[in-house]
Amino acid sequence: MNDRTWRKSSYSSGQGNCVEVCLSEPGAVAVRDSKDQAGPELAVSDRAWLAFVEGVRQGEFGRG
Repeated sequence: MNDRTWRKSSYSSGQGNCVEVCLSEPGAVAVRDSKDQAGPELAVSDRAWLAFVEGVRQGEFGRG
């Protein structure tokens, strides 16, 4: 599965504390820790990912 294109946010500070995402298969998004690229991946539906991103944009997950 190393042939997939992973991306991370343009807001990433470059300190390695990021998540990376990629389209893993039709209708699914894979998420992983950028510090452990060989580690586990979390797969979510593309609808769930889009809802999460929209929640972030709307401030639903405020910094505590």
